[in-house]
Amino acid sequence: MPPLADKIRPRSLDDVVGQQHLIGKNKPLRRIIESGEIPNMVFYGPSGVGKTTIASIIASSTNKELRKLNATTASTADIKEIVSQINTFSGVNGILLYLDEIQYFNKKQQQTLLEFIENGSITLIASTTENPYFYVYNAILSRSTVFEFKTIEAGEVERAVIRGFEIAGEERGERYTLEDGAARYIANACGGDVRKALNAVELTALTAEEAERGEKLVTLESAQALTQKSALRYDKDGDSHYDILSGYQKSMRGSDPNAALYYLARLLEAGDLPSACRRLMVCACEDVGLAYPQLLPIVKACVDMANAVGLPEAKIPLADAVVMVCNAPKSNSAYMAYAAAEADLRAGKVGEIPRRLQNKHYDGAEREVKGQHYLYPHDYPNHWVEQQYLPDILKNARYYEFGDNKNEQAFREYWERVKGRHTK
Repeated sequence: MPPLADKIRPRSLDDVVGQQHLIGKNKPLRRIIESGEIPNMVFYGPSGVGKTTIASIIASSTNKELRKLNATTASTADIKEIVSQINTFSGVNGILLYLDEIQYFNKKQQQTLLEFIENGSITLIASTTENPYFYVYNAILSRSTVFEFKTIEAGEVERAVIRGFEIAGEERGERYTLEDGAARYIANACGGDVRKALNAVELTALTAEEAERGEKLVTLESAQALTQKSALRYDKDGDSHYDILSGYQKSMRGSDPNAALYYLARLLEAGDLPSACRRLMVCACEDVGLAYPQLLPIVKACVDMANAVGLPEAKIPLADAVVMVCNAPKSNSAYMAYAAAEADLRAGKVGEIPRRLQNKHYDGAEREVKGQHYLYPHDYPNHWVEQQYLPDILKNARYYEFGDNKNEQAFREYWERVKGRHTK
């Protein structure tokens, strides 16, 4: 018996849940489908958001021979078998190939299709959950139109959940009554994945309690127990991993504790304690830095405590540290200074280290001026003396500029007094 998700798969664009930015009235993908001229396309987006459904609707609107492959299991032999149908009776009008998870095909397998895509014998609709610009062969990508599918809003998923219970009831000859919040919980917990939401509907329908008048009651408690939480959409090797980390660090840099705590929760709910700790320490150094250097050992202590107690208690010291980083004054002056020095180094500006700084205390016969001539700063007032530290090629380079925060401005004022000259 096919799963519920297949039984209620939409047959027309008007029945599709979500993706209105692509298939709404006068939207680009809808116009293409209605034109009847189907180009090669790549559908990119998370699982369970309608990629296969829309590909099936497209296939039903064309007179081409429809073939489906899933790249996780298909082989080169499967590709050759499809190619062999070109110019046969079944493939006389061409072949529409729906290739799911194209990122699992290697370059050679993708190249096998290229000749037939170019001459129009095969029209390719490929889908992927990964960024196609990283995983799809460039020659195929350049001959295709990429459409990005979005996560479906919970309100839209809830409509599919309610419809799912209606279909399940019709099949079983039963009527389901949903406790307040049950459908909403399933929709929210499945994170925009309609397929997972409908799988949850099937499970909860099977375990529904007997109610009055022969009805069956789907309780919120059973929905919570049987629904697989996938709202996190977290894959340590996928785009979502780096998107969450980026949101996490940028929220701390932007001094938004609410957003930063939200992304921290997504990391920790997914069990990714190492990434949460690493980015937190990086942000403390890169974005708070010299504006409040006392925070750095505090953050490190919180990270050490989090690793010592582990999850779930690790969230407590990390939440403390995240809020402190958000509320702390910000400065990236040291980070930018290092980047400028690094740029000079990579540009080949490498000179001999000044003699006075070298780690040797004798001179060869070839050196005309003998002696190291290093000036020991602690022998001078305020423990400072002017001398050249950079190589000659960089002796006038200036990398560090004082930040405009209270801490660095205090440093600036101090060194202006000591050095007796203006320091920016």
